[in-house]
Amino acid sequence: MSIVTLTVNPALDKSAKIDQMVPEQKLGCHAIQYQAGGGGVNISRVLKVLEVKNKCLFTSGGDTGEHLKNLLEKENIPLKEIPVEAWTRENFSVVDTKTELQYRFGMPGNGLTVTEIDLIKRIIDEEVTENSILVLSGSLSEHMPLDLYVQLIQQVAGKNVKIIVDTSGKALLETIKEPVYLIKPNQQELAKMVGKEFLSKKEQEAAAMQLVHAKTATYVVVSMGARGAFLASAEGIVYRNTPSIKVKSTIGAGDSMVAGMVFAIQQNLTPEEILKWGVVCGSATTMSEGTNLASAEDIQEILRLIG
Repeated sequence: MSIVTLTVNPALDKSAKIDQMVPEQKLGCHAIQYQAGGGGVNISRVLKVLEVKNKCLFTSGGDTGEHLKNLLEKENIPLKEIPVEAWTRENFSVVDTKTELQYRFGMPGNGLTVTEIDLIKRIIDEEVTENSILVLSGSLSEHMPLDLYVQLIQQVAGKNVKIIVDTSGKALLETIKEPVYLIKPNQQELAKMVGKEFLSKKEQEAAAMQLVHAKTATYVVVSMGARGAFLASAEGIVYRNTPSIKVKSTIGAGDSMVAGMVFAIQQNLTPEEILKWGVVCGSATTMSEGTNLASAEDIQEILRLIG
């Protein structure tokens, strides 16, 4: 079962440290690092750590796009860049070493031309084969069509593809108009998906099961931050808590969670194991500093902790 990830709004992630965050002063940064970022890009990187073969598709523009591609090549990630006119965006995060607080600055993405969207569709049609997994992950910039993921899902209709979607906001609400294999909303997003502002625990479970019964998704995984996550499927609800660890950074944790679940899905594991691997990989990434993702050693450590 081949795996393809697509990131239409990737980012060149830059992280740094400062000795103290002070307003209106020039602050000296150190420990500068660059990483290739964005939903599907991060998922492909963690799948590589898990020794799972996959193809990483991403839009790429300007020098930042070229830098992102070079970083992926250094990690030996099988890839296909999709050239676009607009430069790939940059994100920036900085850790105040005095307080150990992390500050994250997300830059807006750019739009896509009709020609560029058509190119993405053609590449998806070429790269996504029968009985494969297609991961559509990451935000859509405000300049992209809200139904872009819907268009791509329709592009592979008839190929018996397991579609995994991890996005947010209006794009998520639009995308679930098409049936998919797995979605991963957080608690607030789940509430909005059923037209509410807040849901109790029982209401969250009922809402997730409602989406399953409506065939919106085979699996609905609801992330609950530091408290773990639960998974809803035709077999019912399962929960998994996160282990007690020192969190250094949450950047990429959600993407890493998706990578762990893709790993389990490819192996036809049970819903309990799918959720377990998601929590394992998401937790392992929080043990890394800055924009670094889960390492093989940290994944093994989390597996040892949760049993």
